[in-house]
Amino acid sequence: MDNFEETAHAVPMTSMQDVRCYTVEDLMAMLALSRPTVYRLLKQNVFRWFKVGGAYRISKASFDAWLNEGVIEPSLAG
Repeated sequence: MDNFEETAHAVPMTSMQDVRCYTVEDLMAMLALSRPTVYRLLKQNVFRWFKVGGAYRISKASFDAWLNEGVIEPSLAG
């Protein structure tokens, strides 16, 4: 029987900060949205996305920029 080293073929774990793309499921979880709503955002091209083998991948940089545009900063004049 071969001595198989599991770590040699293990996929490294990455945090959400390390990824360059999100999946539809990632957006569903992060924004608490339904799948149809996420697909509607993709159709509206509110952020950059592409397909790999039929699976959608959303640009993290583009998504983060879109998300940050909706952030309202507190007024410093107050």
